Amino acid sequence: MKNSFGSTPSDNTPQDPQANQQGASEETTSFDRVQSPYSTNAAGNPSSAQGSYYQSQSAGAAEAGQGAASEPTWAQGANTATVEKQPRTMSMKSAAALALVAAIGAGSITGVVVSKENSGSGSKTQVLDNLNQQPASNSTGSEAADGSVEKVAATVLPSVVSIQVTTRTGVAEGSGSIISSDGYVMTNNHVIADAESGQAEITVNLNDGTEYKADLVAGDQNTDVAVIKLQGASGLPVMNFGDSSALKVGQEVVAVGSPLGLSSTVTSGIVSALNRPVRAGGDQNSQSSLIDAIQTDAAINPGNSGGPLVDMSGNLIGMNSVIASTSTSSTGEAGSIGLGFAIPANFARRVASQLIESGKATQPMIGVQLQSNATVTGAKIADVTAGGPGDQAGLKAGEVITGMNGRRIDSADALIAAVRSSDFGSTITLTVGDENGDNPREVEVTLTSE
Repeated sequence: MKNSFGSTPSDNTPQDPQANQQGASEETTSFDRVQSPYSTNAAGNPSSAQGSYYQSQSAGAAEAGQGAASEPTWAQGANTATVEKQPRTMSMKSAAALALVAAIGAGSITGVVVSKENSGSGSKTQVLDNLNQQPASNSTGSEAADGSVEKVAATVLPSVVSIQVTTRTGVAEGSGSIISSDGYVMTNNHVIADAESGQAEITVNLNDGTEYKADLVAGDQNTDVAVIKLQGASGLPVMNFGDSSALKVGQEVVAVGSPLGLSSTVTSGIVSALNRPVRAGGDQNSQSSLIDAIQTDAAINPGNSGGPLVDMSGNLIGMNSVIASTSTSSTGEAGSIGLGFAIPANFARRVASQLIESGKATQPMIGVQLQSNATVTGAKIADVTAGGPGDQAGLKAGEVITGMNGRRIDSADALIAAVRSSDFGSTITLTVGDENGDNPREVEVTLTSE
């Protein structure tokens, strides 16, 4: 007579479920606890799944053998009378439930067997074989696609340098871009400011590890642009300039430099905004240090200063200069929070040329003084320089400038930065209102020459 799992009992009494656990490891027990009909609970009794099986047998026997003696005795030996067991019945629902329990139990036991097999020496051999296999084929080592960060990095890194300025009191670090094959390097003025006294040593390291000593050519605090010259250099790779006036918000960019002394670091992001009036070099007290900055979320940290911000063709479109920070530490050190600012390449290139040619930099002007604490939106004129471009165009003290060449001007800083980014001698169109910014009119002003 087969039992409800389809197996024939091997002796006169149901096998002890706990006996099936002898020799099983702790690992086996943990697998068996997943509703296995062969598992035992902590007390050594059949688990809930197995208990339901025995209850089903007892209930079936009670239904089939009403009025008969209690559980019949199995036949033992030739002289023992054989008692015929009454056939047992079971509903389809119960049979389906037991089949499900059996399937779960079988899967559980299979898991135990596989686990135990994998824990042997054969598993070790298999792991070692896997480790000794050749790497899977992937893009590593293949040629970088045009327009990828990888391609940009390969193009730009040879022309980016790390700069250290050593004095008796410490070392200042920054980055720079090689702008001529004979060793001119453009960087931020605040990177090399300690060298202006002539009591500092400038050391420059190229991407390939070559080291040069360098001399300060000139620097301009107002624009935070400086130029140094490598001693005895020739045949160096040169950074290509892009057109920063053609930038678009959302355009992908890459920042390269030596943050915290980690040379040849590459990060990527986008142009987050344009025409941000930012005070170059962190000088918060001077209007003359204002620049019309490019805002980017590419990670820029201390040490990136002076390094290039490039487009996806590897052309320099900005020079990393300033980061916004929420730091309140006494040292003022801070890291990137996704708000970095770069001096536009067109502006930096113009200043660098002036520094190389004459040792100083000048900026175009409209010949007015602006009120810094005005309560109106725009740039309020405090005074007009007699005979200057503004005077010749008919600008008056007390008037408010609210636009320039179609660009909104909402503060004195915004107007200063916009004018400084314009070309010498160019003609700009200002939108000018009365003292409250109302009744606007357009005025053409020709900026000062270089």
